[in-house]
Amino acid sequence: MTDLTIIPAGKSLQEPVFEARHLINGTWQTSADGASFERQSPAHLVTVTHAAKGGVAETEAAIAAARAAFDDGRWSRLSGKERATVLLKVADLIERDLERIAMRDTLESGKPIDQARDEIAGAADLWRHAAALARTLSGDSHNTLGDDMLGVVLKEPVGVAALITPWNFPFLIVSQKLPYALAAGCTAVIKPSEMTPSSTVILGELLIEAGIPDGVVNIVLGYGDPVGTTMCESEHVDMVSFTGSTGVGKAIVRASAGTLKKVSLELGGKNPQVVFPDCDLDDAADAIVFGVYFNAGECCNSGSRIIVHEDVAEALTEKVVALSRKVAFGDPLDPKTKVGAIISEAHFAKIDSYVEAAREAGAEIPLGGGALEIPGLSGRFYGPTVVTNISSGMAIAREEVFGPVLSVLTFKSIEEAIELANDASYGLSAGVWSRDVSTCLAFARRVQAGTVWTNTWMDGYSELPFGGVKQSGLGRELGRYGLEEYLEVKTVTMRIGRSRAPWVE
Repeated sequence: MTDLTIIPAGKSLQEPVFEARHLINGTWQTSADGASFERQSPAHLVTVTHAAKGGVAETEAAIAAARAAFDDGRWSRLSGKERATVLLKVADLIERDLERIAMRDTLESGKPIDQARDEIAGAADLWRHAAALARTLSGDSHNTLGDDMLGVVLKEPVGVAALITPWNFPFLIVSQKLPYALAAGCTAVIKPSEMTPSSTVILGELLIEAGIPDGVVNIVLGYGDPVGTTMCESEHVDMVSFTGSTGVGKAIVRASAGTLKKVSLELGGKNPQVVFPDCDLDDAADAIVFGVYFNAGECCNSGSRIIVHEDVAEALTEKVVALSRKVAFGDPLDPKTKVGAIISEAHFAKIDSYVEAAREAGAEIPLGGGALEIPGLSGRFYGPTVVTNISSGMAIAREEVFGPVLSVLTFKSIEEAIELANDASYGLSAGVWSRDVSTCLAFARRVQAGTVWTNTWMDGYSELPFGGVKQSGLGRELGRYGLEEYLEVKTVTMRIGRSRAPWVE
C-alpha cells in the first residue's frame, strides 16, 4: 500500500493523563471500593486516561440524586426561559473549551483532531437549538368539545432519563441527548463508554460552571455491566436513551422490560447509496469516499454499501479507488489527517474478519484489506478497503463492519436497486444519486430508512430528526422530534360550570 497517502507521526504526545471521576449530586467522587480503569490512545498505545470504575453503589446513588432533583422540581418546574439560559451558557463554555474537549476525544477514540474540533463546534449548536426548543415547548387545546367543556393537552418531562453513549462520537452524541432532555425538564444519569469517558466528564464541569442545580445531571463511569444494567433495571429511572450496537440495544430492551420504562434507541446501520448512471460520477465518488472513511468507518451512518448501476459500476469503482488512495490516513494529531486509528484490538480483528471472509468467498479486493503501518506510531490503523464481486448474501454486504471498508454491488433496474437497498435488517440511512428528481423521489419514498439523502451524503442539521427503522432503532433524536422523546402527554378535561348530568337518578 505504498501508493496511499500516509501522515506519519508528528510531534511526540505530551498530554497529561486525564483523571476522570463520577459526578453524583453535584460532587466529584471516586468509587467507594477504589476501583478504576485506564484508557490507552489507540494511535499511540500509551495511557491517556485514568478513570474511576463505577459499580452498583455509585449508579444507585446517581439515580437517587436524579430522582430527588426531578421530584422536588428544582429543574423540572423552572420556566423554559430559565432552563434555556443555562443551556446557552453551556454552549458558550463548550466553544471556549473546544480545543481541550477535542484533544480528549482524539486521544481516546483515535479520530483526527480537525474532525473532533468540527464535532465539538456542532455540539455547541445542538445546545443552542435545544435552548430554543425549551422556550417554545407547547401542548394543545380543544375548544370544540361543547360550550361546557375545554380540553387541554399538556406536555411534561418524562422524569429521570438514563443516557448511555458510545465511543465513536463521545461528545457529539451526548449532546444529541442531554440538552434535549434538559430542555424538556428531565434530570439525567449518564454513562459514557468506558473507552471514551473524558469529554463527558469535562461536560459535567461545564454544566456546574453554567449553574446547573446539584443532582440534575449525574455521570457514572464504568462498564455496561453493572452500570448500564443497573440504570435499565431501576424502577426510579423513567426512560433509557441508548446509542450503540443493535445487539446491546436488544439487551437494553430486555433489561428495561421489568419496569416498562420508555426506551429510545439509535442503533446500527448498513447504509446503501444507490448510484444511477445519469448522475455526476465524480460528485458521487467523492461523497462515497467521504461516507465510508469518515471516522474510520466507525459510524452508524457509514455509507458502507454502494449499489451501482451495472453500466457505470466499473467506472465508478475506479474513481473510488483512485480517490481512496488520496485520503490521508495517519497521525490523528496532525490537522492534515482525514482518517485515524481503530478504537480497539478486538474491533480491528472484527473488521479484518469480514474482509477475509469475503475474500475466501470469492470477492475481489482492488484496494486494501489489511493493517496500515504509520511511521512513528505503534497504534492500530486499517487501510482503505474496497470489496467488489460480492453477492447480497455475503456477510460483508449485509452486516455492519464498522470500519473503512466499502462493499460494491450492482443493479439493472430501479426495482432491483430498491430491493437490494431494503434487503438488510437495518434501516438507518440511505442515499440516491441521479439527476432525475423523479428517480430520487421514487427511491426516497420506497426505501426503508429513517434518513434519505439525494445527491449528497451525511449532511446533518440540528433542526432535522435522526433515527432509524427496523433494527436500526426506536425513536428520534434532534429537532423538535428529539425533544418529544423526553416528554409525556397528559390530557386535562375541564367541565365549565355545573353542567354534568347526574348518573344516579
